[in-house]
Amino acid sequence: MAEQEPTRQRVLDAAGELFYSRGIQTVGMDAVRNASGVPLKRLYALFPSKDALVLEFLRQRDAQWLRALAGHVDAQPTPEERITAVFDWLYAWFSEPGYRGCAFINSFGELGAVSPQVAEQARHHKQAFHAYLTDLVEAAGRPAELAGRLALLAEGAIVTAALFATPEPARQARDAAHALLHTP
Repeated sequence: MAEQEPTRQRVLDAAGELFYSRGIQTVGMDAVRNASGVPLKRLYALFPSKDALVLEFLRQRDAQWLRALAGHVDAQPTPEERITAVFDWLYAWFSEPGYRGCAFINSFGELGAVSPQVAEQARHHKQAFHAYLTDLVEAAGRPAELAGRLALLAEGAIVTAALFATPEPARQARDAAHALLHTP
């Protein structure tokens, strides 16, 4: 069983790279097999279907994304700086080579109408992000509804950065968030 975990993770890493860079529907299990180096029989023993692999990719991506965001944001000294640091982290993410937007928005766009599980996983991720923002806003002593506005700024920046292949929407959203924080 101990040897199963590295193999499983190798499959998830390969699938994640392919799903994110090419899209879920265009990637078959043969492509995952080739990229991971795991025989097809073993691949199906680990993930009985492509749907199972997609859902595990999304679950893992959710945990990694939120952990990376919190790692950056929580290191900031004041509650207000933590809020604006969300947008600084987004800028760094948008600047990464191969940035293609949000894996959850992308997967929802591809499969949300035909896969209730993918739609639910995308909703779960967005709800977790909103809850994280709500915690930040409340820690700053601001009204909880501000979190919804910040979430819209962040989501708009995520989509716009992907569409126009520039990290600048994060700075624009940061400026707007700063203005919202200082609006009486």
